[in-house]
Amino acid sequence: MDIGKILSISASGLEAQRVRMNIIASNLANAQSTHTAEGGPYRRKDVVFSEVLDNAIEKGASSVQVSEIVEDRRPFQVIYDPQHPDANEEGYVQLPNVNLLEEMVNMMSASRSYEANVTAVNTAKNMAQKALEIGR
Repeated sequence: MDIGKILSISASGLEAQRVRMNIIASNLANAQSTHTAEGGPYRRKDVVFSEVLDNAIEKGASSVQVSEIVEDRRPFQVIYDPQHPDANEEGYVQLPNVNLLEEMVNMMSASRSYEANVTAVNTAKNMAQKALEIGR
């Protein structure tokens, strides 16, 4: 596998994890948003990745891309707070279906994946540099 393919694969991983971290940050920022433009509480979003094979399938080279961003269909949290402006007539408020602990674990996972791709890019760069030094 050539250095260009390694860099291309790692770059696609970096981009995918960047999108994932942005979505997770949005989930965390809206964890208490009880009213959105669509109406109702914020609904948690998640990223779906897909593999993209290049023309050299026999070489096993591929990349990753974000195929879609989906809304989590889990039910909203419901609490009793009759003083809340978005409370229904019984005094219950629907809160977003965002679990802070789950989002933090996802953020750590995305961050580690991003770091792994950066390490792969740096390793490929160092290998190319060493190959050039050998050629001198």
